[in-house]
Amino acid sequence: MWTEENNQLAKSFEFGDFTEAFAFMTRVAFLAEKHGHHPDWSNSYNKVSISLTSHDQGHVVTQKDWDLARAIDQLV
Repeated sequence: MWTEENNQLAKSFEFGDFTEAFAFMTRVAFLAEKHGHHPDWSNSYNKVSISLTSHDQGHVVTQKDWDLARAIDQLV
């Protein structure tokens, strides 16, 4: 579940191992490029944390963030 806090949408994902996490990040990268909207994220072994905010709108959550969040969920 995505949580909206501090003007960001955030969610953490856990995978079986590093390779699965990295493959997910690769798919998200292509998706983000397609959407023209790029996440702030981090990876530690099998965990990926993603934050979304619309930097060009003053660092607030917009429909663009929610749209990308839904698209990311469809990758899992």
